[in-house]
Amino acid sequence: MNKYVVVTGAYGFIGSNLAQRLGRENIGPLMLVDDFTRSEREPYLDNLEAERMSRDEFPEWLAENSDEVDFIFHLGARTDTTEFNFRVLDSLNTSYTKVLWEQCVAKGIPFLYASSAATYGDGNMGFDDNDELIPDLKPLNPYGLSKQLFDMHVMEQPAFPPFWAGLKFFNVYGPNETHKQRMASVVFHAYNQIKATGSTTLFKSHREDFKDGEQLRDFVYVDDVVEVCLFFYNNRKASGIYNLGSGQARTFNDLAKGIFNTLDLPEQISYRDIPQDIRDRYQYYTQAEMGKLRNAGYTKPFTSLEEGVDLYVNIMEAERADQELTS
Repeated sequence: MNKYVVVTGAYGFIGSNLAQRLGRENIGPLMLVDDFTRSEREPYLDNLEAERMSRDEFPEWLAENSDEVDFIFHLGARTDTTEFNFRVLDSLNTSYTKVLWEQCVAKGIPFLYASSAATYGDGNMGFDDNDELIPDLKPLNPYGLSKQLFDMHVMEQPAFPPFWAGLKFFNVYGPNETHKQRMASVVFHAYNQIKATGSTTLFKSHREDFKDGEQLRDFVYVDDVVEVCLFFYNNRKASGIYNLGSGQARTFNDLAKGIFNTLDLPEQISYRDIPQDIRDRYQYYTQAEMGKLRNAGYTKPFTSLEEGVDLYVNIMEAERADQELTS
């Protein structure tokens, strides 16, 4: 029997997209790990053939069945940047990941895990994924800290899995993020606003050096994230912590204009204050340094913002049409 390829967080945004791609590529057998009681997410997996296990049961199963596992994609986490109960974040993000890491070290299992660009904080130190800079980074929220602590933990270890990678995801957008609600991408929220009202509202700038809507983000389409995951699955050589963005910062205005363009509607953009609870921790600029990933051998181009928005909006349009037919 072939060994399992494991995807944790398989009911989540990136995890479900990766699981579907693995299924299409006939990579597996697949072991999907998550809280599968949330049945509203079942369409994310689209009848994918795979074994399933709850995240609570998985560490014990892994300890007893590690010889049946070929590779672990650990994408499960609490990703809410407004979650301030650090005990929850430490339990689901840092401590849980340490348990899986230790098993992979002991049993020789390749291990890829989700870090985050939130570890870079306000960006004053830049966005360079040089290992030597990791201890000096200062995340702006507990979620980023939970990811930073595990990255630092890895850097301090005397032993490692035979291959490992931590991926610092920047602003990922694409299908299967409806469940994220407030934390879903700006593309998702702006599309739904435009469909409901014909207009969308972006954040004002509270800094004189940025105009309203001209705040910059490194937006990366979820298919590109999946491609990089598959690259490391197939090329288990250059272990390390890597940025995963597009390498190109773009404005929120650019993003909104792309949605209007795909929908063939006139641009109507207004601006509102950034909520007080996130204003002091709001990033005005992110752009991933991508040289390290390129030096590891990844050569594929990244999807442009215009192309990614067009792909995603057309998917949402098709889903909306299907819902209207069945309602």
